[in-house]
Amino acid sequence: MPKLRVHNVTISLDGFMAGENQRLDAPFGDGVGWGDELHSWFVSASADAAAGKTGTDVDHFVRGDDNIGATIMGRNMFGPQRGPWEDESWRGWWGENPPYHTDVFVHTHHLRPDLPMEGGTTFRFTDEPVETVLARAFEAAGGRDVRIGGGAATIRQYLRAGLVDEMHLVIAPMLIGRGERLLDDVAEGIAGYRVAGLDGSSGVVHVTVVRR
Repeated sequence: MPKLRVHNVTISLDGFMAGENQRLDAPFGDGVGWGDELHSWFVSASADAAAGKTGTDVDHFVRGDDNIGATIMGRNMFGPQRGPWEDESWRGWWGENPPYHTDVFVHTHHLRPDLPMEGGTTFRFTDEPVETVLARAFEAAGGRDVRIGGGAATIRQYLRAGLVDEMHLVIAPMLIGRGERLLDDVAEGIAGYRVAGLDGSSGVVHVTVVRR
């Protein structure tokens, strides 16, 4: 049966996915940069996978794309703008050929037309409830799994609703202090999950969480 999965989501030791004041020149907020302690494992694993190497980090990195037929993300992951769209020129962080190659459902209070991209990715902007979006994503996935890409607020919505089947988190050795914490205010939803696996690598800890 198809699953809703979270993969390769990295959090700091104090539980943050991003710092404060996320913006165009600081996508992960103040004090957090791409390639620093929070995401260095991901950058290295991506390069190692492309070079045909193996290992704990590479295995988890590669599995994040395995059998994925659609993706769900929040507006904040799609881009740095907040509120009504100033225009529709922003087309995501990933260039004209994003790495998804499937339908991507973007939660937002400010709708805009579907955005087809090269490589089979189409961003579909929606303000529907999470249950409706998930049903649409499963239909688009055609029997494959659906992945939640982020950010923290979007993952929390699906956890609170008890809709996530499997979650892979990576704990990085850094402290952020304030910003977007992943597991705040999910007490009722998270009670239905258990830790199913812990894997260490050279610098991070991989945690697998599944339904009880």
